[in-house]
Amino acid sequence: MVLPVCNLSGRRHQRGLAMVEFAIGVPVLLLLLLAVGEVGRMLSQYNVLLQSSRDAVRYAAHHAWNSTTGAIDRTKVQEVVENLAVYGSPVVQAEPLLDGLEAGDVDLSDDGVDHIQVTIRYTFVPAVGNVLPGFFGRDIPLGVELVATTVMRVL
Repeated sequence: MVLPVCNLSGRRHQRGLAMVEFAIGVPVLLLLLLAVGEVGRMLSQYNVLLQSSRDAVRYAAHHAWNSTTGAIDRTKVQEVVENLAVYGSPVVQAEPLLDGLEAGDVDLSDDGVDHIQVTIRYTFVPAVGNVLPGFFGRDIPLGVELVATTVMRVL
């Protein structure tokens, strides 16, 4: 019976291989972790936009109907709807709900005879920046446009 020979250099080689695998795997795992975090942040901002558009259209649906003309009058609610969408309040606040969100990003429109629609457009910018430098000339934009639209019947 022949006993196996213990080769200590093989164990050292395996330890080195494990370190190489770790060095390759850690950046990939950290990149995946960052991507999952950014997707969560983007969904959180979209949720804020969606709730903001719901609040704004609820106000518009309650106050936009002109009973004397029997039609929707967007001009009398336009400013308050923009403030509700941007600041979450009928009056202008110091800070918008999301960085970079402005009144120009809010669109109030009629959707048929007795429905009103609020659309908010916002560009999500990842934490790493808005542009990824391109290696072959063109930069790669990273911003994602988020659009929250809500339609409600005028009361």
